[in-house]
Amino acid sequence: MTTTDAVTAARAVADECARAYQAVFAERLVATYLLGSLAYGGYSPAVSDIDLAVVLSDRRDSDPETIETTSEILRGQSTLHRKLSTFWASLPALRDGHDDGRFPALDRLELADQGLLLLGEDVAEHVARPATVELLLESARFAVNVLSTDEVITEFRAPRRLLVDPVWFTKAVLFPIRFLYTSTKTAGRAATNDEAADWYLARPQPVAASLVRWAVRVRAGHPLDPGQLRPELAAGLVPLYRNYIEEQTHRLLDNGAPTELITAFGQWLRRLS
Repeated sequence: MTTTDAVTAARAVADECARAYQAVFAERLVATYLLGSLAYGGYSPAVSDIDLAVVLSDRRDSDPETIETTSEILRGQSTLHRKLSTFWASLPALRDGHDDGRFPALDRLELADQGLLLLGEDVAEHVARPATVELLLESARFAVNVLSTDEVITEFRAPRRLLVDPVWFTKAVLFPIRFLYTSTKTAGRAATNDEAADWYLARPQPVAASLVRWAVRVRAGHPLDPGQLRPELAAGLVPLYRNYIEEQTHRLLDNGAPTELITAFGQWLRRLS
């Protein structure tokens, strides 16, 4: 299957899922949007998600369960459907600049800048754009909560899943690159993985450059080769994260981040070292 065919198939799944949410929420569904690489380009059949945004007229207590149940049913329909990742919130919350469902700041920024309307009324212009500091703090909290766990640190030191799972491999390598790029170079614009990698590799003596190039190739469809990848991970992954933590810690300090977040980054660095 060509990349064009893969994009067509993924967009067909997105359209189907949008209609499924419309059937569930009826008149409460204001709009559904396509986000991510399917909306702005650069979709990778090997590793990209199908990112869908659901905008509701209001927020009800039953909505989280309804979204999760509907999403699980949809993800169970095929391998391609399993790529579905659904972001959702009420329109009043999006207008006010906060999340009352599952809609992180970076994804709200994507909706405002690059969302591709699938169904309903186009309300993207009414979405409040997150401030740069909010993006910085939220990405830092995500990084600490998701990437500094015992399980992840153990995987970084003795890779198993990273050697066979292209999605996890590309996310693990490119997450810190994208976070750094978004918080330093885009002036409050959502960054793509490709442009973040290009920026990072153009820096003077980038840490773990060879590993980052590997991730770029895998995103483009290159298969994982555990024999070749194992020494790349051993040499580059922990230094890449140490570099990210050190740079981001300085940025957090400069922006008056909460003490507990600064402390969490310090603890993360010590555990990696």
